[in-house]
Amino acid sequence: QVQLVESGGGLVQPGGSLRLSCAASGIIFRFSVMGWYRQAPGKQRELVTTIATGGSTNYADSVRGRFTISGDNAKNTVYLQMNSLKPEDTAVYYCNAKGFTMTTGPYDYWGQGTQVTVAS
Repeated sequence: QVQLVESGGGLVQPGGSLRLSCAASGIIFRFSVMGWYRQAPGKQRELVTTIATGGSTNYADSVRGRFTISGDNAKNTVYLQMNSLKPEDTAVYYCNAKGFTMTTGPYDYWGQGTQVTVAS
């Protein structure tokens, strides 16, 4: 059974930092494209960042230079370091895993989400 479990969300003041974690089980982490998405109230879910199997990364313009995605293959965990947080970063952040296996075909899994609130 595949599980993506996020942690690390919370309340932080503008300009502060948070680090989110996503622990994956049931998938081969290093063969997946791992990503973070977010959804603010009343808005559609949007891509924040992804990291591919070779380590290449992709960032939304709104977070480039402030957020950093990284992965630990040994721990099957992906991280999102968020610095210089702004109120507009407030959202539920979701971990995502996409990939393909020869036995089951393509997969696309989501975590349950973790709330990030940036406010003074």
